[in-house]
Amino acid sequence: MTMQTGPLQALGYVGFGSSALDDWRQFGTRLVGLQAVERSASLLAFRMDDRKQRLVVDRALAEGQRFFGWEVADAAALDALAAKLDTAGIVVTAEPASLADARHVARLISFRDPAGNRLEAFYGAEIDNEPFRPGRSVSGFRTGPLGLGHAVLTVERIDPMMSFYMDLLGFKLSDYMDKPFRAYFFHINARHHSLALIETGTNGMHHLMVELFSLDDVGQSYDVALGEEGRVNVTLGRHTNDFMTSFYAKTPSSFMVECGWGGRDIDPATWKPVELTDGPSLWGHERVWLSPQDREIAREMRMRAAADGRRAPVQVVDGNYRRLNGTCPWWDSISGQSGS
Repeated sequence: MTMQTGPLQALGYVGFGSSALDDWRQFGTRLVGLQAVERSASLLAFRMDDRKQRLVVDRALAEGQRFFGWEVADAAALDALAAKLDTAGIVVTAEPASLADARHVARLISFRDPAGNRLEAFYGAEIDNEPFRPGRSVSGFRTGPLGLGHAVLTVERIDPMMSFYMDLLGFKLSDYMDKPFRAYFFHINARHHSLALIETGTNGMHHLMVELFSLDDVGQSYDVALGEEGRVNVTLGRHTNDFMTSFYAKTPSSFMVECGWGGRDIDPATWKPVELTDGPSLWGHERVWLSPQDREIAREMRMRAAADGRRAPVQVVDGNYRRLNGTCPWWDSISGQSGS
């Protein structure tokens, strides 16, 4: 299921400004499992699949600066998007071939969202001749038509950002919640969300999610993170909306990386957005970044979900599971497996 909702197909790459290249190299390879590629003395890239690069850390950019590369189908789609943005009064820059070469794409344009985030739209991502070699032993990352994962931004106000991303860029609303914080989730393909916005009163980067193929990959990353003082910013847990089992690790920069497994697929053609009333997580995900008051609200919501018996099916890739025989008549009856 790879249907797209608009001109953008997937989150293709991201980049961040940081002078802590050595710390990023250790974080990306040892904890997350990415492959580090030295581009220059001031630029570190990471691979996570067959593409040349998915994540870039650039010493030449100031700490806190960032860019997001959104993929389109081809040159015609890129030109059409540029024209649409220009008509809407958005300043669009046709970037030179030198930047396209640095991004390892055929061509790209750049523009900014209402919060000032630099967005790049591109086509023709380069495939590496060498196979992906993870920084540690992981089974790999779920990318392909779904993109590299999802990005979550903090924003001063969600409403003007929603209009920009939905009306101009074609994102569709997946779901939303108001407690313990206001957050909206958006999709452009079968991944439940490729973008989310959290209203905090300030504009910034909240986290980047990467999805691994094995639950054990996530657990072993969690062990690595637990061994580093202050590295875990959100404990292991499972989300209510995309069903992802994950934890969040503090990066060497001012945001987090979510290492996840088991995210759900949706059908963009039929999906209907809903309000999340059970909070962001079914269990776990103690968020150290929340205020004590909001942490207590989140905990109460998880306890209520547990008391109500809130459950969600595990999302698995074919071949990455073994079905067990039913051993409990009560469970078989409530799960519809009776007699199977």
